[in-house]
Amino acid sequence: MRFDSDYVLTVDGKPETTAATAGAINPATGETIAQVPVTDRATVDRAVAAARAAFPAWAATPLAERQAAVTALADRLEAHAEEFMELLTREQGKPRAGAEWEVLGSVIWLREIAKQSLPDEVIEDTDTRWVVTRYTPLGVVGGITPWNFPILLAVWKIAPALVSGNTIVVKPSPFTPLCTLKLGELAQEVLPPGVFSVLSGDDELGEWITSHPGIDKIAFTGSTETGKAVMRSAAGNLKRLTLELGGNDPAIVLPDVDPKKVAPQLFWAAFQNNAQFCNAAKRLYIHDDIYDAVRDELVAYARTVKVGDGTDPDTGLGPIQNKPQFDKVKEYFDDCKANGYTFALGGEIDESQPGWFVPVTIVDNPPEDSRLVREEPFGPILPLVRWSDEEDVIARANDTEWGLGASVWGRDLPRVERIGRRIDAGTVWLNAVHQYSPAQAFGGHKQSGIGCENSLHGLMEYTNWQTITLNKAPDAV
Repeated sequence: MRFDSDYVLTVDGKPETTAATAGAINPATGETIAQVPVTDRATVDRAVAAARAAFPAWAATPLAERQAAVTALADRLEAHAEEFMELLTREQGKPRAGAEWEVLGSVIWLREIAKQSLPDEVIEDTDTRWVVTRYTPLGVVGGITPWNFPILLAVWKIAPALVSGNTIVVKPSPFTPLCTLKLGELAQEVLPPGVFSVLSGDDELGEWITSHPGIDKIAFTGSTETGKAVMRSAAGNLKRLTLELGGNDPAIVLPDVDPKKVAPQLFWAAFQNNAQFCNAAKRLYIHDDIYDAVRDELVAYARTVKVGDGTDPDTGLGPIQNKPQFDKVKEYFDDCKANGYTFALGGEIDESQPGWFVPVTIVDNPPEDSRLVREEPFGPILPLVRWSDEEDVIARANDTEWGLGASVWGRDLPRVERIGRRIDAGTVWLNAVHQYSPAQAFGGHKQSGIGCENSLHGLMEYTNWQTITLNKAPDAV
């Protein structure tokens, strides 16, 4: 299988091309690196019909065989890890270390989710009655994935859907379709036709999938506003939903930290994947007593991290992935300048260079009501904010429509835990950040989402609950 060309849809187990195509762009150079199929509505209908036709047999396939197929997909992905990593850097922009983390992480996720199961739960078993709750597959899943982690966040949907007995049609972001299209091709080596299809296209394709009457569930990762549109579109047949949406994660730094030790951890909490990360620390609350020291250490560490083309082994952070996001990030730079905020680092974007590069930028104590603090830039511009009162900083951290993640940093562990327990977010890290696991539930509070991914709780999201009651009395009928 070639990874440098021949990008095709996968429909009913077979490769397909389309009359219409769109260019895939390398964000580090601005160059078109491939032509990608653009799916029409008739092809969506055929893919869904194939998934519906494949569903009964796949659902009836013994769990152990479904688990083995997902494990086999992990093996295929691992065997082609190098090609996927190179392709991921070209289409998404992330450096080698980030590509390794994502591709090899996807292998781990496939293998670990393949070990999960939802046994029947016997509620009652007496001489006269037997009651059991079963977990049955939903049918056809529509998976819609974003451009920041295009392989891993697809796997977070593909693996539980297949293990629980569903079939799935995946739509990658139009900005990063290449790796997902190749993953769809690879999967046909281990899965029956129709069980896993991949369709690339534009935003219109997303609406066709979310509103399609033949799809029973949507698993979506993306922005909160798009998530609301998905929810409205999916209401026609009351599709089940898992929505992993935006965030404005606070990080709270207590006065007893060692600024030099904590600065690198805070840097990567905020800037990993060039801050194109729903769980990036997007507001850094630093106690007054150590604010200046932490700011200065952050700036010093940031100066050691190179921003550049991900193919350069010295690069620590790549480009913004696409032009619309690049333009959005520029708005925050312009707003900070218009309001006279102080830049501790960065602040100037050089648009003369090829690619969508933005310098690491740190803004020194902007107002709490500034756009930069209140909104989600999804790019490498970070506000540092002072605090002195514990009750006040908790209130400020929670004063947002989002509740995806948060972190608290300090040596006083009882205080760290006390603050962490009061943060209204689905994941709260204490003296750590960005630690995930296939066994660990991940989901947002408030407008950061509905439902969760990973763990047995995430696996349940791909099932219906069915309770069976048997009256054992011999003369019952």
